[in-house]
Amino acid sequence: MVNDTARLDLVFAALADPTRRRIVERLARGSLTVGQIADGFALSQPAISKHVRVLERSGLLARQVDGRVHRCSVDPKALASAQQWIERQRNFWNATLDRLDRYLNTSSTRTSTRKKRS
Repeated sequence: MVNDTARLDLVFAALADPTRRRIVERLARGSLTVGQIADGFALSQPAISKHVRVLERSGLLARQVDGRVHRCSVDPKALASAQQWIERQRNFWNATLDRLDRYLNTSSTRTSTRKKRS
């Protein structure tokens, strides 16, 4: 089993490729077979299959096999974990920048007060 950090690395690596992002966008509208996915791209079937495997390995894509038909859909759990990580980073940086803003405003007010006294 892949740990959470490694899984998140796989998700972001998978989403780093524009073709894979487009596949995820298309699958967000509903499940598709690998052949239907390939129809939307000017890439070979083997190239699309490679992208699908990367998405599957990252957990972004779930595949159901029925005979020769491979139906793919987005697995929202992997997207949710990436979203949660991004949200934690946003919260951290917003809080950090808010503290910096308060510090700078306080520091600026002190400087102004000292100049008036002089």
